[in-house]
Amino acid sequence: MSRVSPLANTAVLGYFGNFEGKSINKIIKISEITNAKIYQIVQYKTSKLDISSLKIDSQILSASPGTVSANLKTRIQWNGPKVWTIVSSNISILDQINTSCSDEDFAITDLSHSRIILQIAGENAINIIKKGCPLDLNEFKINNCANSVYHGIAFSIDMLNDNPNTYNFMAYRSFADSFYHAITDASLEYGYKQE
Repeated sequence: MSRVSPLANTAVLGYFGNFEGKSINKIIKISEITNAKIYQIVQYKTSKLDISSLKIDSQILSASPGTVSANLKTRIQWNGPKVWTIVSSNISILDQINTSCSDEDFAITDLSHSRIILQIAGENAINIIKKGCPLDLNEFKINNCANSVYHGIAFSIDMLNDNPNTYNFMAYRSFADSFYHAITDASLEYGYKQE
């Protein structure tokens, strides 16, 4: 089954808002991540498996709240005790998950078609988040993640880079249009480029 972009009929490529006269480095860049596989894995309460040696695509399942294990293709977000979200462009990621995570110890759910991922990049990206999210992100750094709400829409945030500030926002597909419009509306002040 091929994945249809949640924003296929909504997002328009180009420059918008207060972008005129600004260098390209000062403009917010917004893009939809469409080539990712998204899986949630949950370790059963009855499981006695020690996850400290478990690896998926050479990444560990972190036990530390709000952290992400990452390489160039795969990001594993800690979402709660014994709950992780894997976002990957690795085409064999499901095979690796199934090899590492037995049915006796884990529930594996494919979320790929039920989520939207927006990537926001730019020096003012943090201000876009602050306009609609109650989290204190002043101490947020690379490979930190959190779950919160943005204008009432549940989402997760994952910081990929700090030069420029780059974040992935993931929300339910059913809220894709509302979420996208809230993000782009907050970006108009700084000017943004839809890629």
